[in-house]
Amino acid sequence: MNVLIVDDEQLARQRLRKLLSSSSSYQVIGEAVTGEDALRKTQASQPDVVLMDIRMPGMDGIEAASYINRMDKPPAIIFTTAYGEHALKAFEAHAIDYLLKPIKQSRLEAALEAAKRMNKAQLSKLREDETDGAREKICVKSRGSLELIPIEDVVYFKADQKYVTLRTAEQEFLIEESLKALEQEFSSLFIRIHRNALVAHQRLHGLTKNNDGHACLNFSDIEDLLEISRRHLPLIRKKLKSSRA
Repeated sequence: MNVLIVDDEQLARQRLRKLLSSSSSYQVIGEAVTGEDALRKTQASQPDVVLMDIRMPGMDGIEAASYINRMDKPPAIIFTTAYGEHALKAFEAHAIDYLLKPIKQSRLEAALEAAKRMNKAQLSKLREDETDGAREKICVKSRGSLELIPIEDVVYFKADQKYVTLRTAEQEFLIEESLKALEQEFSSLFIRIHRNALVAHQRLHGLTKNNDGHACLNFSDIEDLLEISRRHLPLIRKKLKSSRA
């Protein structure tokens, strides 16, 4: 099993390497010192298991795990931490196990064996239930690497067959998430204007018509026009009117 070690403390990483070196069943294929670094190296090296610290500067281990779990072939995640109060959040992030520092050899081996026994189907089943609360960022693939887009930067989501376009003021990305799931997760931040589009409340700007005479929503910072369905037009008019009041 290929293992990625994630911890901002060098001594902690060295200790895990030493514990893993006692068995030929495990190979350390890399180390990461931040959550962002863990995302990049998980995508690049595709480990079987990530040993993930929780308290790290910037993105913590819980948030990093939530993004890793959305990858096409996510690894098993085992949290390693000195703080027992994070256990519930760790398992909500679909961890295989939760190891308290100082980590004992026997506990580490038991957790790794549990991860080895779980096949991809079982890992997918473990992750079927999403964690509570909306994400603050959305993980996208850009030029072969991962990028985190803050939700406040998103202008709209637009569905097109199996993909959804995530549009910011600067660029757009294709993501493999359903519009319905996005609507449920971000119901307080986005409003549906058409069966194929969600727009951020704060980005609602004005109404116009396209060449076909259909009502469209325009924006202050991008030139895109999004068609509004007849069903949703009254609500959008109301929202625009109240925002100007």
